[in-house]
Amino acid sequence: MGDREPGRFRPAAEGLESDPPLSRGGFRPGRKHRRAKPKQAAQRLAQAHEPAPDGAPGSTPTRKRRKRRRGRKAFVRVPGLETIIAISAEEALAKGAAPLFVVPPAVTGAAPLAAVLAAEPTLPPHPDVSGFARRRHDLPVFAALDLGTNNCRLLVAVPARPGQFRVVDAFSRIVRLGEGLGATGALGERAMDRAVEALIVCGEKLRARPILRTRLIATEACRAASNGEAFLDRVEREAGIRLEIISRETEARLAVSGCGSLVEQDAKGVVLFDIGGGSTEIALVDLSRSRAPRLADSISAWTSLPIGVVTLAEKFGGRDVTPESFKAMTAHVAAMIERFEGRDRLAKLAGDDRLTLLGTSGTVTTLAGIHLDLPRYDRRRVDGLWMESDEVDRMTAKLLGWDFDRRVANPCIGPDRADLVLAGCAILEAIRAEWPTKRLRVADRGLREGMLSELMSEAGVWRNHHRRPRAHA
Repeated sequence: MGDREPGRFRPAAEGLESDPPLSRGGFRPGRKHRRAKPKQAAQRLAQAHEPAPDGAPGSTPTRKRRKRRRGRKAFVRVPGLETIIAISAEEALAKGAAPLFVVPPAVTGAAPLAAVLAAEPTLPPHPDVSGFARRRHDLPVFAALDLGTNNCRLLVAVPARPGQFRVVDAFSRIVRLGEGLGATGALGERAMDRAVEALIVCGEKLRARPILRTRLIATEACRAASNGEAFLDRVEREAGIRLEIISRETEARLAVSGCGSLVEQDAKGVVLFDIGGGSTEIALVDLSRSRAPRLADSISAWTSLPIGVVTLAEKFGGRDVTPESFKAMTAHVAAMIERFEGRDRLAKLAGDDRLTLLGTSGTVTTLAGIHLDLPRYDRRRVDGLWMESDEVDRMTAKLLGWDFDRRVANPCIGPDRADLVLAGCAILEAIRAEWPTKRLRVADRGLREGMLSELMSEAGVWRNHHRRPRAHA
């Protein structure tokens, strides 16, 4: 029994700070019991539970258990049962109990092991047990929020393998914050109400768990609106979160950071574009000489066009689009691209198959979903998909041939995007005309993923994953 008080159960999680490390499964076997045979161990266990004389040590009713070496059976005495059941430590942990689980009263007598494991176990009422599980298995949590002209999106994630993360919570809602912005220069009341409602949900999700680092950004709508700062003050009052208006350059860099894993190793150049609601970011990435650890460090030129699907649809009409109005939209965007002074930085790669056109936006993911004829949108099939140039042409022509109601009926478009998708296709056509490639790669990722990657890199969770991540000072 060592230094333990006779007849008293000591939970394995007790004294975590000073006791020796636990064996796998959370059990701490005694030295002399490691060599005990099953019969001997059962005899000792029965003796330990014999009633002691009044006043003698061990007279207090107790629960005792013994176990053999790791990977063997653990003997568990269950209150209310006349038998001692034997289960493996791995089975106990698989049922969520360590080091002891209590079988419900419904399982009585010498029940078969299958019936015991099928029952719903409960942990003993000891606070250190659950705390031990949290300390062993919790990972630092990071969050990124992107309030754009059209969407409000949130991702909450924990680090996984180096350079990767696992999403534990997410939120996305179309709010059309930039509705009417092009005509009035200010955010409308109804648009702000929709955005605040979505941000209240995001705030509740952020407060629901301890988060090590966050980045919460607002983009073109708040940048361009005359009442953008006043709107952010309202968000802080009503939703309890403070948003950061980022620059166009930062937005382009985050888009590149979020899509870095989709760039193939033999690529010599990347034209990455992000078609938003109020702006379109384009970044030219030169990989012909060397490849920096972060793809964003290889950006040779970038621009932010002050046009997106919402503002372009409002200017030319997005509900009833004719071939003529579609050409007018494309020409309008092409004229903006011509004013981009760095657009020739990758001219040396023209016609080279190693030049990648990479698109991250609702426009390209919608085209991909229609191309795959998905009964409902499936990110796992869309993200990373390659589309040949003629396939993109066919999907654009198909959309032009659909009226508004048919676009609404398509499960990859729906009523929220039916009046915006062709404006996005016009922006895509202008980009493809400037940087022609044989294929287009589709990315269902972007600013949020870029923010999470940078937050986790700065915290050192991948470089020193065995150490405690650094929080903000």
